[in-house]
Amino acid sequence: MSFQTPITIASAIHNIETNQYLLPAIQREFEWSHTKIEWLFDSIMRNYPISSFLFWRVEGETKQKYKFYKFLRDFRELYKTHNEEFPTNNHNDFTAVLDGQQRLTSLLIGLRGSYAYRTPRLKEENSERVYPTRHLYLNIEHPLDNEEDGRIYEFKFLTSGEYESNPKKWFKVSEILSLSGNYEFNNYLDARELKGNEFSYKSLSDLHNVIHSKPIINFFLETSQSIDKALNIFIRINSGGEPLNFSDLIMSIAVANWDKKDAKKEINDLVDNIRDKGFKASKDFVLKTFLYLHSKDIKFKVTNFSKENAIEFEKEWDRIRDSILSVIDLVKSYGFTDSTLTSKNALIPIIYYLYHRNIYKDFHNKSSYAEDRAIIKKWLHVVLIKRIFGGTSDSILSQIRRAFTEDVVTNPLQFECNEFPLEKITENTKREMGISDEFIDEILSIQKDDIYAFSILALLYPNLDYKNNNFHKDHLHPETAFKSMDKEIQEKFDWKTYNSILNLQMLDANENMSKNGEDLLSWVKGQTKNRDLNKFLDDHLIPNQSDKPDNGLRLEDFPSFVQNRKVILAGRLKALLT
Repeated sequence: MSFQTPITIASAIHNIETNQYLLPAIQREFEWSHTKIEWLFDSIMRNYPISSFLFWRVEGETKQKYKFYKFLRDFRELYKTHNEEFPTNNHNDFTAVLDGQQRLTSLLIGLRGSYAYRTPRLKEENSERVYPTRHLYLNIEHPLDNEEDGRIYEFKFLTSGEYESNPKKWFKVSEILSLSGNYEFNNYLDARELKGNEFSYKSLSDLHNVIHSKPIINFFLETSQSIDKALNIFIRINSGGEPLNFSDLIMSIAVANWDKKDAKKEINDLVDNIRDKGFKASKDFVLKTFLYLHSKDIKFKVTNFSKENAIEFEKEWDRIRDSILSVIDLVKSYGFTDSTLTSKNALIPIIYYLYHRNIYKDFHNKSSYAEDRAIIKKWLHVVLIKRIFGGTSDSILSQIRRAFTEDVVTNPLQFECNEFPLEKITENTKREMGISDEFIDEILSIQKDDIYAFSILALLYPNLDYKNNNFHKDHLHPETAFKSMDKEIQEKFDWKTYNSILNLQMLDANENMSKNGEDLLSWVKGQTKNRDLNKFLDDHLIPNQSDKPDNGLRLEDFPSFVQNRKVILAGRLKALLT
């Protein structure tokens, strides 16, 4: 490995566009934010070092042995993040980038491509409205002043509409690449009268110089054709660096050692499939799941993912993938969304159970598994409410796995397991699963739109149609009535109490439509014209204050209503969570 003569950014971009620079399959995907790209261009303009690069010269038969990918030019958050595979069998010898992909991709996006990121507060969808295409521009009117991050040059990704609102202020950065010669560059400035503004003239001259003239791409070149050596160098360089996480390194080992399948494509496709079902998952989740299914040690360490493990991973991939998707379908049938499923790690023991029992196919809707689904549903709500998967999730996962086996390698279902082993798991995690009166009070104070409210209410109201999303969170005393409540009561029982679990229930869609903001007393009377009042109140966990007029359902009885409902809910939750 030797240090080579530096090249310009323009030369590097040319090499990328002519596929002289490619990415090896061991590389992770692009993940820089748009602001990080903007800062990179500011650093380049101010002659700050951007670190050296490590390239690998790929020649002869090596081109046919491994997979390589093109750089990503047009990035779209969530929806266009994968690199396109490039066939190299008949390609000339080329250079693979081992270190520096994020920086080179950022330069390519800024100088040739686009970056689409999500517009806040809009409903999620893959559209130009939610993810508008943006190109990189430079403010040529004036420098930034007193920026906390120290930037001087304002590089910014803008939509076409944002640019057109003030076109004299902005220069489209991609245009600089076509102005390679001084003659073309000066003609461009003269035609647009840009030399009259000193800052415009200087900033564009500096941009032209740093792209076309300054050789700032410093790189080392490895010429050995051994993938093992390339992988070793890659891991040594990146394992000590902050940007690359262990899942990327483990992914690299898998990619290098899978024989029949393309690991990168398979795992990316799985992550995309999970996304299309309404949930977000990462490579970390997929890789952690494999370790949990097959490895004694589940910690994210490169040493835990040997070549032998990678081969086992490929061999079992189809079953692992299908088990993961089956559990995603299962939790979706429970009514979870990505936001209410507060820990993806909680799914891993369920995946373990379905995978090793080989019952993952259609588990979420086969009638023969109905009782098992009910057990898993209760357990999942309980562990999410108790938040046991926190900073010590590896320890918790290991404790749970001991409910299935003491030796995952030789006998993954050592103990009899005809249904999800709820009692044994609870016994193994008793210390973490304990509850106190203070914890119950904390749960009951959860607000309506809190991410934990769904699990609490679903546990309290288990018999609704969650599978078809036929449920709604509802205020017992309606939201609109709070302002009309007596001021003295409001002072004692504020909005946080009124909007908490203490005044919430889960209704099926039809019941919720019939209630439609109606006061509690009127709604209960209407619902119990032909039904037993006591049973109705009991089923809906509504206190029956028979010593008060109208069973204490009037708004003026809110203080005693809350106190009595707290007793009901606290008792029910203690029974369910213990």
